[in-house]
Amino acid sequence: MDAVTLLREQFKSAHQLLEGTMQGVTPQQASYTPAGKANPIAASYAHIIFSEDGIVNHILKKSVPLAASTFAGKTGASEAPPAGLGNWGEWSRRVKLDLPAFHKYAEAVYAATDQYIASLKAADLDRTVAMPVPGMEKTPIGVVLGNILHGHIHEHCGEIASVKGLQGAKGYPM
Repeated sequence: MDAVTLLREQFKSAHQLLEGTMQGVTPQQASYTPAGKANPIAASYAHIIFSEDGIVNHILKKSVPLAASTFAGKTGASEAPPAGLGNWGEWSRRVKLDLPAFHKYAEAVYAATDQYIASLKAADLDRTVAMPVPGMEKTPIGVVLGNILHGHIHEHCGEIASVKGLQGAKGYPM
């Protein structure tokens, strides 16, 4: 299996795990704010999807994110996340999601990610892009996709599963 095919399969699996974990989440569960600094489910889910949209469509494709184009005003989120590395903690306590609408946006982001990865050749994975994080001005596309973005989905999916569990619900779908 070549690297591009592997990345497509990894993202497909990660997206399925995320959506399986989100399956059955009610608006009340999504908005529940756990004690301490853990994020509500809605904030974690929104953070994953908005980040993927921004990284793939803006940084990698050098285009407009779906949240600012096709889904402008239709993501299902009560507000957009802070720009760049802004204060996501405060935003996480405020954001509310219309879960069915946000799911449609998420599905479009997943499709855009798959289309982008499918358009790549193995050599493209070595090209570098500037990530908006100090020290990551020359990051290979393969690292952005395979390490940063793919790992990001799994990390926050675990948070969602945990917060579901705190509320007495089954976390992961398996």
